[in-house]
Amino acid sequence: MSSSEGVGFGRDGSVVTITLARPADQNRLTRDVLVTLQGIADRLSGDGESHVVVITGSGTEFFSMGILNPAVRATYSKEQILELVRIANRLYDAIEALPQIVIAALNGVARAGAAELALACDIRLAAGHATFALPEARWGGFPGAGGPVRLPAIVGRGRALELICTGREVDALEMERIGLVSGVYPAERLLPEAQALAARIGASGPLATRGAKRIMNVRNAAGFAAARALSDALRHELEWSRDVDEGMAAHREGRAPRFTGR
Repeated sequence: MSSSEGVGFGRDGSVVTITLARPADQNRLTRDVLVTLQGIADRLSGDGESHVVVITGSGTEFFSMGILNPAVRATYSKEQILELVRIANRLYDAIEALPQIVIAALNGVARAGAAELALACDIRLAAGHATFALPEARWGGFPGAGGPVRLPAIVGRGRALELICTGREVDALEMERIGLVSGVYPAERLLPEAQALAARIGASGPLATRGAKRIMNVRNAAGFAAARALSDALRHELEWSRDVDEGMAAHREGRAPRFTGR
C-alpha cells in the first residue's frame, strides 16, 4: 500500500482501499489530507477498473476525529475555516458521486467532519467499539460538510435532528439499530469483512452496480442542491456570530456555554 500526506492507498483487483493514516493526530482530516483525498477521488471518477472503494482509518482508536474541534479551530482564522469547509464539501460531494460503490469501515471514533465523510459513503460498517457523533451544536455551530443534508435520508428526519441538535455520541449497536451502519463486527474482523463485501460487490456486473448508484444519486440530486446552497449560506453567517465564539470560549474555559442566538 502506498502512502501520501497521511493517506494510504491500496488496490486488490477491482477493490481500492483508502486509509486515513495519521494515528499520532487521531487520523485528523487536515487540509493536506483533504486535498490528497480529492486527488484520489478525481482519479477514481474516471477509473473503469475499480468497482468498489473501502475507506477506513489506521489503528483501532479513531476512524478520524474530523476536521475541526474547538482546539483546532483556535489556530485558524474564520476565512480559513470557511475554506476548509468548502474543501471538505467538494470532496464529500465527489466521493458521493463516484461511480464505484464506497464502503466506510468505521474502525473507531468517527466525529464531526469524519462522521460527515462516512455519511457521504454508500455503505457503512462498524467495529464493535466504534462510535459516531456530530458534536457541533454543543460548540454553538452545526455540521457544515453535509451532515444535515445526508443524515435524514439514512436515519430519518426526527432521529437526524435529535443526533445533530444534542451532539450525543452513538455506539455501534445503536448505529446498527437505527440503520446508520449495515453491520457491526469485532475490531479484528472489520476490515476483512468490509473487503469481503467489496469483493462480492465487485464480482457483480459493473453496469448493474454503477447504474443502480447513478439512479439513486439522480433521485436525490434536486433536493440536495438546494440544501447544500442553504447550508453554505448559513455556515458563512454562523462563523461571524457571537454564539460560535461563545461556544469556543466556553470549551476552552471548561464551562457551560451561554448562547444567545445571535
